[in-house]
Amino acid sequence: MSRSVVYARRAAATVAPGVLAVGCQDSAREEAARTGAAPPSPTAPASAAPSPSPVATTAANTVEVCREVDQLILAGSRRIATDSAASVTRDLTGEQVADQLRRNLAELADDVRGQARRAADPDIRALIQETADRIDAGSRASRPATWMDSTFTGIPPKLTRECRA
Repeated sequence: MSRSVVYARRAAATVAPGVLAVGCQDSAREEAARTGAAPPSPTAPASAAPSPSPVATTAANTVEVCREVDQLILAGSRRIATDSAASVTRDLTGEQVADQLRRNLAELADDVRGQARRAADPDIRALIQETADRIDAGSRASRPATWMDSTFTGIPPKLTRECRA
C-alpha cells in the first residue's frame, strides 16, 4: 500500500469521530433552540435540587453563532474526509495530501474566525477566536494528519462544553 493511501486513510479516520461528535452536539442545540431549554451537558452531574438561575445574561446571538461554528466544523470535517478519500483514487503523494489538508484547515479557520467577529458575547468571541487559531495552527503543521489526531478531535467536545448560551 502506498504512503499516500495510508496518509489519506489516516486523515479520513481522524476526522470521522469529530464529525459524529459535532453532529450529536448540533442536534441537542437545535432541540434547545426549539424548546427554549438549555442543551444537556454531557459532563454535568445529576442533582436533586434545581440550580439557581445565572445572574449574567448571554448575548442574543450566542446560540446562532455557536450553531454556525458547529456547522462549519461539521462541513469542514466532511470536506477533509471526502478530499482524503478522493486522494487515494487520484494517487496523490503524501505531501500533496498534506498540502490539501492544510488548505482545508486554513479555509475552515478563516470561516470560524468570521463567526468570532459576529459573536456579541466577548467570552464566546474569545472562545471561537481561540478555536480558529487552533485550527489555523493545524494548517501550518508539518504533519497536519498528526495534528488532527492530537488536537482537532478535541475541538468539538470543547465547543459542546463552552459555546452555549
